Amino acid sequence: MVNQWKLKEIVLMSILGVVFAVVYLLFFFIGQGIRNFLTPFGLAPFGYEIIFGIWFIVSIIAAYIIRKPGVAFTSEVIAAAVQVLLGSPAGPALIITGIIQGAGAELVFAATKYKNYRLFTLMLAGMSAAFFSFLWHLYSSGNIALAPAIILTTFIVRLISGALLAGVLGKWISEQLAKTGVLRGYALGKELQKKREQEAA
Repeated sequence: MVNQWKLKEIVLMSILGVVFAVVYLLFFFIGQGIRNFLTPFGLAPFGYEIIFGIWFIVSIIAAYIIRKPGVAFTSEVIAAAVQVLLGSPAGPALIITGIIQGAGAELVFAATKYKNYRLFTLMLAGMSAAFFSFLWHLYSSGNIALAPAIILTTFIVRLISGALLAGVLGKWISEQLAKTGVLRGYALGKELQKKREQEAA
């Protein structure tokens, strides 16, 4: 069955999940720093929103590389679970967030029947993860109490961050990794190799 995960794909998802769990934790503190900087200007709610797209990036990278059902969702949940094990300040509830974010990204790839991995699709996946995570955080983080104008603008900022930091940056990182040759056995590596052969012909 073409959609069945191979062992090497499961291993790659796991590695990416662990690596980006560490990245996510690092960005938690970066976000806190940005938030503290913006607080005197009355812009504290935007502290994390500016960089929020980074928390969806593993789902985009894994899906772009492997290109099979469930990859975006699973890689994001793995990253969330590892963060909890590493002692994330967010605690076990972070796994719920990972499930929601992963499902948001997965939804876009499923809508294309896992056949479209162009930049626009990756950006949409990042925006979808942003959309669903924003709805979740409205209530789980108490953001619903913010002024309507702040809610709207932070929502827009998160969507943009999802498109750029998850979609665009995720695609770039994946392709840079593929250029090293380590992804030869995966869908992305095979696609890029085919393009190089066509260009050389």
